[in-house]
Amino acid sequence: MLSGYDTVNCTLADKMLWWEYIKTNQSTNMKRILFSLACGLQVLAAVAQSGDESPFITKSFSRESVKQLEARTSGGNISVAGEASGDAKVEVYVHGNNGWGSGLSKDEIQKRLDEEYDLTLAVENGTLKAIAKHKDHFDNWRHGLSISFRVYVPESVSSEVHTSGGNIHLKDLSGTENFATSGGNMDIEHLTGKIDGSTSGGNVAIADSKNEIDLRTSGGNMHATHCEGTIRMGTSGGNMVLDDVKGDIHATTSGGQVEGQDIVGELRTSTSGGNIRLSNLSCSLSASTSGGSIDVDLKTMGKYLDLSNSGGNIAVEMPQGLGISLTVSGERVHTSKLENFSGDIDKHSIAGTMNGGGIPVKVRGSGGNVELTFR
Repeated sequence: MLSGYDTVNCTLADKMLWWEYIKTNQSTNMKRILFSLACGLQVLAAVAQSGDESPFITKSFSRESVKQLEARTSGGNISVAGEASGDAKVEVYVHGNNGWGSGLSKDEIQKRLDEEYDLTLAVENGTLKAIAKHKDHFDNWRHGLSISFRVYVPESVSSEVHTSGGNIHLKDLSGTENFATSGGNMDIEHLTGKIDGSTSGGNVAIADSKNEIDLRTSGGNMHATHCEGTIRMGTSGGNMVLDDVKGDIHATTSGGQVEGQDIVGELRTSTSGGNIRLSNLSCSLSASTSGGSIDVDLKTMGKYLDLSNSGGNIAVEMPQGLGISLTVSGERVHTSKLENFSGDIDKHSIAGTMNGGGIPVKVRGSGGNVELTFR
């Protein structure tokens, strides 16, 4: 079962992971059924994890006093939401960790908190601090607790958010947000500003966000939707999905697929072991893979096109009538009619210009065939 927040909603990252499995394994009708079931199972998992959904502690602070946020916990989830009005607030959810003490009473939880943890809920010099950490003498993991935070702050607040074992969810913020988790998913919605996040073992989903985006995961999938700005995304072991993104985009994976559509600006992407599928592009593009195929559909050309594949085929569809400088090579090169072409062409390569030359188009398929189509 996928891990979830202490909430009754599927996270974006968990939905993405389920959908990636479902869409490759089931028919259309079955996809809908299984996707709904997945969300239902997620609800059950969240309820089972959190028990009583009422917060164990709730503490409010004057809105005007909060300029920044520091939230840290070692074994729980952290959710931060920007609010247009109202006081800042921290809700603390506590339950037994890793199955130990799942039926603890409130008195037993409070006793463990007092004896084994330092819990800070306070505003210090404009920084709202929600911090849960083990006391120095802590050595009984059977007495461990999962301590999660839901934090509500003014939208302009900048944050430092860290958990070593849970998920992170940020939404509706416009400051500088730095966040990290060692073992959970990251879900980001409606953020504007500088966004810097990393996870060692989870999925990453970002939606409706812009400006400076830098996200990393060592072992999960990544999905960006309706995002704009300078975007840097990297995963060592998962798939990359880009949907309706605009700007200067650098997206890489070492071991997964790259899929994208409706991309504007400049995209640099690569994978060492998967396919690349990109459609409805209006961007400059550099894409490479060592172990899959490349399929690219360009709606309009950018400043350049550079494709490289050492282990599979390349198929490119481009608009007709543009000035293009072609350098193409592959085991076999197939193309539709080249308009106003000047240069050399044979079954392995094309070197020349169309319509007097202009946009550099480099396609290298050393381990497979290349097919160029002009529409």
